Amino acid sequence: LKRIGDLQLQILRALWSLGATSIRDVVDYLHRGGSEHAYTTIATMLKKMENRGLVERLGEGRQQRYRASVSEPELRSGALSDMLERLFTGSFSGLVRHALGDRKIDAEELDELERLIAQHKSHPDQKDKP
Repeated sequence: LKRIGDLQLQILRALWSLGATSIRDVVDYLHRGGSEHAYTTIATMLKKMENRGLVERLGEGRQQRYRASVSEPELRSGALSDMLERLFTGSFSGLVRHALGDRKIDAEELDELERLIAQHKSHPDQKDKP
């Protein structure tokens, strides 16, 4: 779950949105989003993603459908952990320092970050609740 390409992410987003579906439905979904990838490109990519365990193929022949084998939170967690280790040598504060210095953050977002930090300090073993 560490690294996936842009097209793989687009395909996963289609599958998360559509559920178990055909290659044609994935292609149509991507075309509605502005992608111009051919049916054969998507079919090839789905096969590669199946080999990596990112998607599961259901059925055979014309009845085959694909569904995501990984959830969006699982993918985010794996990708973020990989990025944190590779780019910031595991330093979460380094990641946050970079993010804060790299862009303008509005007061509302900063308030939300402060709330999350306070919540984590008081209950470090609990996941964030929106």
